[in-house]
Amino acid sequence: MTRTTPPRPLDVEALFPELGGFRGTTTRLHPRPGVPGPSDSSVGGPLLWPAGEPWPVCGEAHGRGRGRRPADIRRSRRILAIAWAREQAPGPTDEERELLGALRREHRIPGADESDPLPMVGLAQLYRRDVPDLPAGPGDCDLLQVFWCPFAAHGPGRYDLALHLRWRRSWEVGEVLAAPPQPSVVGADGFLPEPCVLHPEQVVTYPFAGLLPEELCARIDAWEDSLEDEAEPPGYQYDLSIPPGWRVGGFASWHATDPYPMDCLTCAAPMDLLLTVDTTEWDGGSGSWTPLEDRGPSGHGCATPTEVTVGRWGELNVFACPRDPGHPHRWSIQ
Repeated sequence: MTRTTPPRPLDVEALFPELGGFRGTTTRLHPRPGVPGPSDSSVGGPLLWPAGEPWPVCGEAHGRGRGRRPADIRRSRRILAIAWAREQAPGPTDEERELLGALRREHRIPGADESDPLPMVGLAQLYRRDVPDLPAGPGDCDLLQVFWCPFAAHGPGRYDLALHLRWRRSWEVGEVLAAPPQPSVVGADGFLPEPCVLHPEQVVTYPFAGLLPEELCARIDAWEDSLEDEAEPPGYQYDLSIPPGWRVGGFASWHATDPYPMDCLTCAAPMDLLLTVDTTEWDGGSGSWTPLEDRGPSGHGCATPTEVTVGRWGELNVFACPRDPGHPHRWSIQ
């Protein structure tokens, strides 16, 4: 099934014609639970990974011997999905709650060392043929594969992510790795994505207000202030410019921090937004970005199909160098 973004509540360029010069596009990925294959673009699905190529691992020293087992997390999700899908008395029964409690226990891995190679989790893979706003990778690579460490224990603050991005030419892959390694335990449920198929949709987008010219930003602020007495006034940031959810290309949101330069560490070029990994596909608010196909009575967890959690229900923005896609990526959490 396709996913269709509703028309915006109003034509923002009619109000502010200058925005036409900043107009861009972004591809909403619309991940939904499914059974993707290695040849599909997906979130949390099997990757087109060569059988003879080492799987990415996290080698940074940090605790990795205690957490939840991936199999327990997946079983818990299945139980909850069945429980909330019941027509009569939806929700887990007492027996299911007891089982869920047992599955939520943390486990220790005897003898685990902080420097042991830790298999990364395959977060997503994207084919250029499926995603209009996905740029070409180095050497005309057509497939982007994204991994992360299942523990937030990196960087100076010891509470940061470790990402690994791999570009490849899909047509060069022969035998595909049948059983990729996986971590024995993960630091939190949100590091383990639920397998999802994608329904890419390209939509119009505009920059974060704080990055627009000062005079235009001030006029947008004044316009929003004039609507305060309305019941559900549309806002530039949350209704008219940057859509929520997983998406490729377009503009990054800086709603949790002030915007700061995201320049390439190799050549100093201003970087472009490559990918946004979002905890939710839409927020409570007006719900103006909720796809038409998802409106009305929705199933449990409909707005969180991937089960991925970034920080405290935030989003991860990954940036790429426009001059050379082979330069190291950077990212920020909002």
